[in-house]
Amino acid sequence: MISFILRRLLQSALVMAVVYTGTFWLLMATPGDPFIGNKQPPPAVLRALRARYGLNNPWKAYFAYAWRVLRYGDFGPTISYENWTVRDVIRQTLPVSMALGSLALLIALWAGVAAGMAGALLKGRWPDVALTIGTLLGISLPTFVVGSALLILFSVDVAVFPPGGWGTLRQLVLPALTLSLPFLAYIARLSRSSALDVMSADFVRTARAKGVSRLKVVRGHILPNASLAVLTYLGPAAAGVLTGSFVVEKIFAIPGLGEVFVNACLDKDIPLVLGAVLVYTFILVIMNLLVDIGCAWADPRIRIG
Repeated sequence: MISFILRRLLQSALVMAVVYTGTFWLLMATPGDPFIGNKQPPPAVLRALRARYGLNNPWKAYFAYAWRVLRYGDFGPTISYENWTVRDVIRQTLPVSMALGSLALLIALWAGVAAGMAGALLKGRWPDVALTIGTLLGISLPTFVVGSALLILFSVDVAVFPPGGWGTLRQLVLPALTLSLPFLAYIARLSRSSALDVMSADFVRTARAKGVSRLKVVRGHILPNASLAVLTYLGPAAAGVLTGSFVVEKIFAIPGLGEVFVNACLDKDIPLVLGAVLVYTFILVIMNLLVDIGCAWADPRIRIG
């Protein structure tokens, strides 16, 4: 098990290095200058600004940023936020995105597994048909359509929840539901198909033949085995929740890292974009690593392979 974890850690470090390299050179190749706005500063001022952020020499900047992250865990000052470092901006905005994403992922996981198990146990009946239609709509509808519809229904027509902002639990409900819907639908379909496969297995039929109650079979045999497929999906789902929050944060005016990242890309704030990308990549890598360890612990064939 230890060698399995070490291999995954080395792969994770390689992924971080590749993402950093690709992002940096893509930013260098992108047209535009972050220091030139409506008025172009004098050449001497431009040279001083580029020297401050280490952008006069791309190769030197590439290694300088990498060394700064490895040694200090920071990309230095941002271009868009005066007197703020990248670490300050991420420290202020990441907890907001993490809270929203964690709640959305929790809703998607519990509601998706419950709906999928119900659809498998009631296969062919009207709840199963309703689940199939609902999951198809949930996967197909984009988040900006769902978010706008929820805003109109529950913030304008009925006025149950506030239309946006941050600070109270009621302000989290609509954005969390919007963000969780596509993942909830996919988890429901995944758990339903996995549960149907497990229900046709020999050990389930044997347990039923021995007189084990249906509730105990579901709780002790079907649910743990069907959840393995959902567990493997949690890594990509966590990444999807975080990246999907870009649109949701914009719709509901949530001051998270997603909105900051979009603005940094538009302003070509290279240090802030690099910092945000690496934070998102690190979260994705850690989630995938935890999922791999969990799957290897649940199924020894994975770590042996």
